[in-house]
Amino acid sequence: MQLAVFLLFALLALASALVVVSHRNAVYSTMSLVVTLLSLAALFVLLGAPFVATLQVLIYTGAILVLFLFVIMLLNVGREEPEAKNGRRGQLWGAVVGGGVFAGTVGTTLWKTYRGAAAEPLTEEAVALKPLAMALFDRYLLAFELVGLLLLVAVVAATALARKLPREEA
Repeated sequence: MQLAVFLLFALLALASALVVVSHRNAVYSTMSLVVTLLSLAALFVLLGAPFVATLQVLIYTGAILVLFLFVIMLLNVGREEPEAKNGRRGQLWGAVVGGGVFAGTVGTTLWKTYRGAAAEPLTEEAVALKPLAMALFDRYLLAFELVGLLLLVAVVAATALARKLPREEA
């Protein structure tokens, strides 16, 4: 049963992630990202990390994606128009090379992981809250605060860029 639930959410996450990168409408891509992040939260629950799953839902799905949708609606981003074929040739080759590097990395990781070594069982210390909190608010506090500041600057910049000037200032 657990394998069936894992496969269901893994396939859902994979399919919605493909929609995120392939859809031309920014709102649909963002909504597909919501499905992807919720599927990942379910996978975290299956791994025995309910706190990380809760953070995934509250912070990423609840806060950051709402911020994305707010900025998309504020900027009035429309559907992307198709470009000429000759300008996309470099993009296609870049995607093929990037996909090859990704597949090679995943293959190497899987080969090193499963070449005869048994996986260690998941312990309570590995998913405990206290070591995560100590690492986040002790060792990585500056990075944590900088990410929050970066998000704030991005929202302020998007708001300033999207603001319509009155007719006498234009």
